[in-house]
Amino acid sequence: MGLKERLQEDLKAAMRAGDEPRKTAIRMALLAIRMAEVEAARPLSEDEILRVLQNEVKRRRETLEELERANRPDRLMAERAELEALLAYLPQPLTREEIEAMAREVIAEIGATSPAQLGEVMKRLMPRVRGRADGREVQEIVRRLLTEAAS
Repeated sequence: MGLKERLQEDLKAAMRAGDEPRKTAIRMALLAIRMAEVEAARPLSEDEILRVLQNEVKRRRETLEELERANRPDRLMAERAELEALLAYLPQPLTREEIEAMAREVIAEIGATSPAQLGEVMKRLMPRVRGRADGREVQEIVRRLLTEAAS
């Protein structure tokens, strides 16, 4: 069963269970997937659906930050519950140690020795971690490793 089908089945289950935050989160995710399919004028691949879900999770996290800054505890709980519902569909994120190990591997593969080669390392590393690590965190780790290698 694909990710989209799983979302559709889980939406039915959430509706039967009366789980409002989960139902809302899944509905919004399915809507985002449909909009992306209309824009692409074709059904999305599993990787593309995963990217749409990651964008939805990112949007929820940004909304949580804004709600915390605006001191809106009434909306915070619902938004957190929706975020948790969506996180269940994403692959297990990599730990910093796993990212660092993969980065060291790529750096060794291409023989990178200075921060000037950051782009080259990122180009090779990102396809390996896509969907399981934040690009900013990966870049920070790679930059640190390359700076250490240069000194």
